[in-house]
Amino acid sequence: MTEHLTVPVQLGARSYDILIGDGLLAAAGKLIRPKLGRGLTAIVTDENVARHHLAALQASLAASGIESKAIILPPGEKTKSYEKLAFLCDRLLEAGIERKDSIIAFGGGVIGDLAGFAAAILRRGINFIQIPTTLLSQVDSSVGGKTGINSPFGKNLVGAFHQPVLVLADIGLLRSLPPRQLAAGYAEVAKYGLLGDAPFFTWLETHVKSIMANDASAITQAVRTSCEAKARIVAEDETETGVRALLNLGHTFGHALEAGAGYSDRLLHGEAVSIGMVQAFRFSARQGLCAAELADRVAAHLASAGLPTHMSQVPGSLPPPAALLDLMKQDKKAVQGKLTFILVEGIGEAFIARDVNSQDVLAFLEEDCKAP
Repeated sequence: MTEHLTVPVQLGARSYDILIGDGLLAAAGKLIRPKLGRGLTAIVTDENVARHHLAALQASLAASGIESKAIILPPGEKTKSYEKLAFLCDRLLEAGIERKDSIIAFGGGVIGDLAGFAAAILRRGINFIQIPTTLLSQVDSSVGGKTGINSPFGKNLVGAFHQPVLVLADIGLLRSLPPRQLAAGYAEVAKYGLLGDAPFFTWLETHVKSIMANDASAITQAVRTSCEAKARIVAEDETETGVRALLNLGHTFGHALEAGAGYSDRLLHGEAVSIGMVQAFRFSARQGLCAAELADRVAAHLASAGLPTHMSQVPGSLPPPAALLDLMKQDKKAVQGKLTFILVEGIGEAFIARDVNSQDVLAFLEEDCKAP
């Protein structure tokens, strides 16, 4: 069997393993088989992943005697919608998926979130397996059990916590990613260094070019360190009542930008997070929490990975600052309309800031809207 690293996610009866390796897709049937009930599986994927990798997954499952049916959805953030959720649930029921069957989420974060949410609500809960195909989903969205869809009011506002029973992170799948998608995933890798692991961020500054060149050793180390960090936080706070909120560094700003861009290809999730993390550092500096040059260091690093670091780099127009602030008030971390941000005192020193003054945020946005 293909060699792999194992990162456990310790959640008692809901514990599971993240397997990280090169070529795991070919061994998927053998690795998944012990996790299946009846043996019927539904593969939920998108058109891009299906074109490149679906046949290989189906062959691996068939070689282990696993019957599978594929449901192929359009790619892109707009697939995380009420409409596509209803469509997917109906197709799963039409395929005869029962409680003892399994759903395989085979794609990036959009597919993982949508398929996971369908697994959470269909027949009141079905096991699902994550096979993430993007760097972003391998280091972030496939781990921790957050599932959901977007609403016109904001990102990921409708969803449920539903843990997978297994995650297979095949780094070989990343070789088919366009550079823009790889860079978008890198933003979430950098996030782990910025929120709580300064030595990892320093390591990334040295190895970013190798990661962006898809060097197997560097990618494996980046994925492993990221997954270990997330696994520790999820084990401590599964449903985000405390420390897990730190994983949202840059996301309050970023989600508002995504909504403002209409959840379109104008701004990928990781690109929004990149801009949002720089904004979190700039806002923290404006509040006197950290040195202004740290924001410049973060921006320079993210730019070296090919990521945008300022709102002015988003193609087309964005809502004005007051409208962006309104979008932030729909953030999941908001309490009674009061804003919660993840702010920083330094690299690797993030903290949860509750009841942030909205006028301070508005003044910052008005200033930050200007070209850098």
